[in-house]
Amino acid sequence: MKKQILIALFLCSSIFVNAQNKDSIIIKQIFNEALMNGKAYDDLRVLCKEIGQRLSGTQNAQKAVEYTFSLMKNYGFDSVWLQEVMVPMWVRGAKETAAIITNDKRINTSICALGGSVACKSGGILAEVIEVKSFSELSKIGKEKIEGKIVFFNRMFDEKYITTFSAYGSAVDQRGSGAIEAAKYGAIGVVVRSMAYRNDPNPHTGAMRYKDSVEKIPACAISTVDAEILSDELKKNPKLKFYFNQNCQTLDDVKSYNVVGKIQGTEKPNEIICVGGHLDSWDLAEGAHDDGAGCVQSIEALRIFKSLNIKPKRTLHAVMFMNEENGLRGGIKYAELAEQNNEKHIAAIESDAGGFAPRGFGIEDSVALIRFQKYIPLLKPYLCEQIKSGHGGSDIGPLKKSGTVCIGLSPDSQRYFDIHHSANDVFENVSRRELHMGAAAMASLIYLISEYGVK
Repeated sequence: MKKQILIALFLCSSIFVNAQNKDSIIIKQIFNEALMNGKAYDDLRVLCKEIGQRLSGTQNAQKAVEYTFSLMKNYGFDSVWLQEVMVPMWVRGAKETAAIITNDKRINTSICALGGSVACKSGGILAEVIEVKSFSELSKIGKEKIEGKIVFFNRMFDEKYITTFSAYGSAVDQRGSGAIEAAKYGAIGVVVRSMAYRNDPNPHTGAMRYKDSVEKIPACAISTVDAEILSDELKKNPKLKFYFNQNCQTLDDVKSYNVVGKIQGTEKPNEIICVGGHLDSWDLAEGAHDDGAGCVQSIEALRIFKSLNIKPKRTLHAVMFMNEENGLRGGIKYAELAEQNNEKHIAAIESDAGGFAPRGFGIEDSVALIRFQKYIPLLKPYLCEQIKSGHGGSDIGPLKKSGTVCIGLSPDSQRYFDIHHSANDVFENVSRRELHMGAAAMASLIYLISEYGVK
């Protein structure tokens, strides 16, 4: 009996080693294909340089839909289709202007309207400024001192965070809800320090919100350089005034699309692994890192399967989600249609943290995390072995309620917020090699999930 047990253990061990050897060979092939013959960088060049910014509802967003549809067709995916989705239409209008005004000087400053903001009334806003770091500080100052003034939210990123997304998360509430909180105390406008580490002259936009029960006041982001200047000038002269004018408006919703490409699974075709990024971007630049990179990486991951003739056991979807930046309509629609069609998405992987060197994956399911951590030895040679609990992604989030394991690609984040939502987010700031490494990391995890499932 003891001898039989030893033989069984030996056989199991041999099977495991052979499987690991096979997986190691295939993952090596995936990285070789991405690094030697990768197409994502060239695809991103077209998306950025020939199409450009892709704010939801714009003609450029539609061009991006058509481009990625044709791209996946040309790569020979088994099928490619569009999912109709109605998206918000917010337009920036004429370029914003702003200045710090004192008794003896005028200092022009660089601002941009926050996405979703209302315009200033004709001629703009001119008022004294109240600088705060938090909503609690706003409350302590009170309505008597705030009413009729502009609130300046000047909370910096906390440098102590190693993961920059944690610093972003600790500061972004002032952008998202600042206009609501300030308006409660009678403020007539809001200026928010850009969500960035680096001091530079480029303001960083991003979505903000209103409540129907609170007056809607204009909200803008000010560059980090000019935020420092405004704060310094306020110390010298608390009675100085700030002027800003913006001409944005929200129009009626318009029709747009998610774009979905598919490779059919061979053994369990009814189990789907979805990989994607968001096709829309803010309008200040080309949306290269946010999130052109995630889109072309997702397409590249499936292209690699086709190129290497890897037959996935489970069905693969590459999804170009529309309207992540100012509505999440595409992600919601994709999940709705999946439910309507009785589709079983076992896993969803999102790339929406920039096209920088991959370091690993964030997993939103504790049971799946244990399984995926067994793959660390396979991913370690490629420096993307940090398999941890973490955020999957906004677009794939709506799939969670159906039991989908949500996974986020985790690139090196240190430079991301120098670029995020600003004029710096251009193709020239993307590394070909890092972009292709990320696509290979995604393709490798897709392969492992396709082979072995998630739990």
